[in-house]
Amino acid sequence: MKAFVRNAEMKDYEAVVNIMAQVQEMHVKWRPDIYKTNEKMIPADKFAGLLKEGTFFVAEADGIVVGIMGIALRHIENPSHVTRNVIFIDSMAVDEKYRGRGIGHLFFEKSKQIKEERHYDAVELQVNAKNKAAYEMYVKCGFREKSINMELI
Repeated sequence: MKAFVRNAEMKDYEAVVNIMAQVQEMHVKWRPDIYKTNEKMIPADKFAGLLKEGTFFVAEADGIVVGIMGIALRHIENPSHVTRNVIFIDSMAVDEKYRGRGIGHLFFEKSKQIKEERHYDAVELQVNAKNKAAYEMYVKCGFREKSINMELI
């Protein structure tokens, strides 16, 4: 399987929605007190806006969309932090049939490429505490913990 990352296009919408729904179901299973089933995680008009911004990508293999990544370009400037520009990975998911085949690594390479091209300071993301497989992959790719979100219910 030869996969590559490219900018998403409107023709990818249904595949994107399907992959996002798979990940949402994992979240629902882990935390039904917070997450709910939602088969249209991203409305078509919002997706179209992300396409115009150039901040949504797909991984394609053999003509099939097998993964998605959405990023946000953040400028951080306030009295308590060093001024920085950060690429934040808002969403990243791989179709369940293609997990463990290096698709996530392709997305990280793409995010690092964007970081270098734009002279940004870092790439950041959040991971669900129950998603051990993703956490381990992120650590293997060089990510390290920056903060930990906690809750009191």
